Amino acid sequence: FLQSLNSDVTPTATVGLLGAAKKQMVEIARAVLHNAKVIIFDEPTASLTPEEKKYFFDLVRDLKRRGVSIVFISHALEEALLLADRITILRDGKHVITDDAGNFDRARIVQAMVGRDLSNTLYGSRKTTIRPAGERVLTVQNLKMAPMVKNNSLSVFAGQVTGVFGLVGAGRTETFKIVAGVMKRDFFHGGEVLLRGKPVRYRVPAPAIKAGIAYITEDRKVEGFFETMSIARNIYLGLVAKLPGGHFFMSKREASAVGGDWIKTLNVRAIGNDVKVVELSGGNQQKVVIAKSLVQDPDLIIFDEPTRGVDVGAIVEIHELINRLADEGKAVVVISSYLPEIMALSDRILVSRQGKVVEEFSALEATEEKIMYAAVH
Repeated sequence: FLQSLNSDVTPTATVGLLGAAKKQMVEIARAVLHNAKVIIFDEPTASLTPEEKKYFFDLVRDLKRRGVSIVFISHALEEALLLADRITILRDGKHVITDDAGNFDRARIVQAMVGRDLSNTLYGSRKTTIRPAGERVLTVQNLKMAPMVKNNSLSVFAGQVTGVFGLVGAGRTETFKIVAGVMKRDFFHGGEVLLRGKPVRYRVPAPAIKAGIAYITEDRKVEGFFETMSIARNIYLGLVAKLPGGHFFMSKREASAVGGDWIKTLNVRAIGNDVKVVELSGGNQQKVVIAKSLVQDPDLIIFDEPTRGVDVGAIVEIHELINRLADEGKAVVVISSYLPEIMALSDRILVSRQGKVVEEFSALEATEEKIMYAAVH
């Protein structure tokens, strides 16, 4: 059966040992064997090499000839234009347009992707001034981490918000996880990370935290907090992480005092400091994660998708906090997949594509169309 699909997968191979492309072939074969009438591919090419993509596209065309209906979900404009007979564009969970693929070009797709109701004032009006760049706090040169980060170079300055935008597989999160010691770059020829001009290589987060780097994760439920601990203890653990000599003693009184101060500062809404974080709303959980990093008094703060799964009221408060930190002279990085958020917060905008920064804009010259073109071109 695999041979009938022109697949070179060995039937007796263990699936866990196969590469991404061959795993996909097994999934497709299973669907076809069960006479699937509709197959939905969700970002199927994100982890494929160019050669594997060509093989995959040939297989999709073969499935179409067999009478199978294909739904192909992708951020990759070229792939959509190449493969699709009809294209549908969704934005913010709503249908925008459906038309024959022949009636689309890149410009029309981008316009439909970024257009939005201008009455939405949540993200404010277009910036007319930007903060001047202060000291160069972070320099990344030719950073590599196969397969996600490829010769990436960028700079981050004190007193500014540096926005980082990119689509799936752009390597944004991985780049800054390497900076914060959460992930490791390639050991040989992995590039350089310089903090205030001095080379650093953090293999774990602890030394990065002590050096003044805070990474606020995009996945708060998995990486952001201890869900069965209280709000105050979670925040206090952030402070313990920066104390010298592996200080593990936790004072209940001190935890309550430190946590209480930050609960007030960030307006965390809860019936008490001892409430478990898992019992809070998404917006308040996010504030706890932010407080756990800010209690360390970092100089470089990396926000990864800071308002994902957060209510409108908390979005406004988090944005005000980000602006306040930059006004205080901190170097702030905001990684976001939501263009209006990037446009509203950033002084500089870095556009990442396929593992590296490919374009930089001042917030005064940037438009959503320019940014999206750079992200997909």
